[in-house]
Amino acid sequence: MNRLLAIFAATLVAGTSAMAAAPPIERNGTYLVDQAGMTLYTFDNDTALSGKSTCNGACADNWPPLMAEPGATPDGSFTIITREDGAKQWAHNGKLLYLFKSDKYPGERKGDNARHIWHVVQD
Repeated sequence: MNRLLAIFAATLVAGTSAMAAAPPIERNGTYLVDQAGMTLYTFDNDTALSGKSTCNGACADNWPPLMAEPGATPDGSFTIITREDGAKQWAHNGKLLYLFKSDKYPGERKGDNARHIWHVVQD
């Protein structure tokens, strides 16, 4: 019976760690993209390592945050913050990650250096 419980416990632990979601981020040459290949950006008005986004409301409509799914876990330079609405957002090296709504196709970088405050994430 104890052996059966041990096998069940090991299976449960293995299943739980398999459910933890890795960052949905990939490299496209020297810059970062989401799993769909869409370019990721940082916002100069966010303070690195503050854990707080200054891009909310209309800003977030144009620059959607890269949201972390339930069960996502930080990994290396990728961390997760809680936004003011309680949603979770990915960050890289302490800088929050965003998409740009005008990028329609994978690899587009229309938002790079927009208003001199939005930048493609280099890695």
